[in-house]
Formats: sequence, structure tokens, C-alpha cells
Amino acid sequence: MPADSSNRQTLVEATIQARLRAYAPYSKFFVGAALLHSSGEIITGANVENASYGLTICPERAATFTAVAKGLTDFEAIAICVEGAGAPCGACRQVLHEFAPNLVVLMTDPTGELIRETTLDQLLPDSFGPENLTTS
Repeated sequence: MPADSSNRQTLVEATIQARLRAYAPYSKFFVGAALLHSSGEIITGANVENASYGLTICPERAATFTAVAKGLTDFEAIAICVEGAGAPCGACRQVLHEFAPNLVVLMTDPTGELIRETTLDQLLPDSFGPENLTTS
């Protein structure tokens, strides 16, 4: 993650804006994510709920899948904005690990206050990823 505080602030502002676009009519749990690619491009995502709850998608995966569809897979950081500044769920941690096992993770609340900073490898210890697969 760039040490520059303006880059961090830009990422946090992007995740706050993404949260405003969340579709959460059932849970009222609005979440945004902003994923920073090594090129400096920021890809955002918002949670999108569905009446069939299993079809709901988290913002971290929405941003990741959008980035991959654009050909972007070298990620440096992700910011997540949610009331209480929660961490990514297990499914999102696993998807992010596929591309960036040491990703910087910033957790913010809707005011933009940075509540916690960590790395994905700390959130997902003993992870399983491409490095665990063998080819025969």
C-alpha cells in the first residue's frame, strides 16, 4: 500500500462512495469496498442482496470479479466501509487470497475513520491457495 496518506484517503473515500450504492433492502447492512490495483486504478464494489439470500454478493468479491474481468489481478490494498468497520467474511478472504495473499486491508466506518489496518495473511492464517495445488 502506498505510504502516501493522500492515496489512503482516496481509497477510503472510494469505499465510502461505494457503500452508498449498496443494495441491502433485507439486512440494511450496507457495505462498500475499494480495491487498489498496482497501476493505481481503484475498482469499487458494493454488496448486492437478493431475496434468495444465497445469491447475495459481498462488495469485496464484487470489486475483485470486476477487476479480474478488466484484466487486473495485481492488487495492493482494499478498503472496506461498513458500520462498525467489520472485516471481510471468510469467502471474501479466500477470493482475495487467490490474487494477493499479503493484501493490505483497511477497515473504515461510514465517517471515513480508519478503525483497523491489517493484512490478508493475518486475517486468513494457514490459508489455502494456488500454492497448495500440485500439477501432475
